[in-house]
Amino acid sequence: MDFDFTEEQQAAVEAAKAVFAGVDVDAVPSPALTPGAVADDFDRALWAKLAEADVLSLLLSDEYDGAGLDAIALCLVLRESAKVLARVPLLESSAAAKTLETYGSSEAKARILPGVAGGTTVLTVAANGRTGHDGAELAVSARPDGADWVLDGLQTGVPWAQTADYTVVPAHTADGSTLLALVPRVQDGLTLADQFSTSGERFAELRLESVRIAATDVIDADGAWESLHQLLATGTCALALGLGEGVLGMTSEYTSKREQFGHPVATFQAVAVQAADRFIDLRAMEVTLWQAAWRISTGAGGALPAAGDIAVAKIWASEGVRRVVQTAQHLHGGFGADTDYALHRYHAWAKQLELSLGPAAAHEEALGELLATHTLA
Repeated sequence: MDFDFTEEQQAAVEAAKAVFAGVDVDAVPSPALTPGAVADDFDRALWAKLAEADVLSLLLSDEYDGAGLDAIALCLVLRESAKVLARVPLLESSAAAKTLETYGSSEAKARILPGVAGGTTVLTVAANGRTGHDGAELAVSARPDGADWVLDGLQTGVPWAQTADYTVVPAHTADGSTLLALVPRVQDGLTLADQFSTSGERFAELRLESVRIAATDVIDADGAWESLHQLLATGTCALALGLGEGVLGMTSEYTSKREQFGHPVATFQAVAVQAADRFIDLRAMEVTLWQAAWRISTGAGGALPAAGDIAVAKIWASEGVRRVVQTAQHLHGGFGADTDYALHRYHAWAKQLELSLGPAAAHEEALGELLATHTLA
């Protein structure tokens, strides 16, 4: 079997690396030093560079100036973005755009997708629900009213909703089905309240009170929300992997230079064993990530639905990235707590990724339910 990435996927990574090479991690705003949100908006300058490099349209087809690549390519790019703590909604906008192209109306696609590819239109997703513990689709109700749909409910922890042009909001209908509504930033009945993520980014609470959305901006196709949610979860695992790799690299460099008793601390057995354990974590995070990304990219079958592989990947991502940053802090000693050093920024981002779309325990429960309902050969 050929486990190499395709030339197109590797080209996407190289293009992303060239852009992210200009990001100064030490200049990334610190949640430890900034009251409230670290900034009012994401990194627009970096976003424009990603648009110029055609990174924002990786998953879109030629019709919308895209590369027509798959989730594996997106995860490769997200992995690189997390190494430098790139403050951009690359995952949310890419996943929402792909869902819109696959399931959305012709009118909505023609109006929105060209701007997404060019970087002038930004999409985000309300995937956290009301509390972060229940399904996001249960937090908002949708009812038909003439040619429109009317939404009522509450979504919390929506990244960059105050500056994104559209938020994709999942909602449940009276018959128990789930639809996706493209809600513009300014709309009658929509209220946005500031919230702050663990990483210090500006998130939002969306309160919807009789928000009216045209039918052309509503996606009611079967599987649309499941597909979007799976892509978001898999992309979150890619971010966790990239962050963990960046942190372990920092730790390796530091322990190779820091000396005690006349020797680099990296040569001490206790240090080497801890670093080796974290390397094993990263390799497990990587292999489970690519298994999940391959399943959703190809539609390949398996003993369990693709949701099972995604749950395994998210379990490893949540637990693994937490262990990596904790060990890094320990091996850095007091230097790791210095706010002039970037490690504390990675720690805050790691905690955000660990809990995003559910902690490990939530995915363990989901995996258990899948195992209970599917007979393994």
